[in-house]
Amino acid sequence: ALLRAVIKVESDFNPRAVSCKGAQGMMQLVPETAQDMRVENPFDIEENIRGGSQYLRLMLDRFNGNLHLSLAAYNAGPDAIRRFGGVPPYQETRSYVGRVMHYLRLYRQDKDTAP
Repeated sequence: ALLRAVIKVESDFNPRAVSCKGAQGMMQLVPETAQDMRVENPFDIEENIRGGSQYLRLMLDRFNGNLHLSLAAYNAGPDAIRRFGGVPPYQETRSYVGRVMHYLRLYRQDKDTAP
């Protein structure tokens, strides 16, 4: 449910999505993160989800399972979380965390719901 919620907010399940900041694919991996996660083709659905889920797992581990901080780090980067001592005051990041949490609740309610 969590991965589905992140993908819904990141790309609305569009494997060819590209953001204005250069993030690519369903989980919107920036090139540096894709490289770190050994994603060769960020537009390949399986590679993108594998890399994005690995990165999200790293954030969950780094922030001791705190979902809000981990999602904020996925969006704004872990340095922003450290710099501000929590979810940064960026409207985009705060909105992102809220939207992912909204979809997470929906997807958890109905585990059989298609995207």
